[in-house]
Amino acid sequence: MWNEKLDLLRFGREVSVGAALPEIAQASTGTATAKRRPEDLTPREYEILQLVWAGLTNRTIAEQLHISIKTAEAHRANMMKKLRVSNIAQLLKTALEEGLLATHAG
Repeated sequence: MWNEKLDLLRFGREVSVGAALPEIAQASTGTATAKRRPEDLTPREYEILQLVWAGLTNRTIAEQLHISIKTAEAHRANMMKKLRVSNIAQLLKTALEEGLLATHAG
C-alpha cells in the first residue's frame, strides 16, 4: 500500500513537471519524441481511462488518485470530448477500436 502511494506521488510529480512517460508517448503518437496533438489524451487521462475500463466510479478514481471527484469528472468529460463520444459505453468502445485499451484473451 505504501509503495503504491509513493509510485502515485512520483507519477504525479513527473507529470506535473512535464516529464515524458515513454510508454504513454509511444502509445499515443507512435514515437517517444513526436509532438502530441491537442486531441491526444494526456498521461493522466490514459491513467483514468484504465481505471474506467477496470469499472471504477468517479468517486473511487478520485479517492485512489487523491484528486477531487470534480477533477475526475472533468478528466472523463475531456476524454469523451476528445474522442467525440457522449457516454461511457461509447468511450470504452472507441478506446478499444483506437487501440487505447487492450483486452487480455485467455
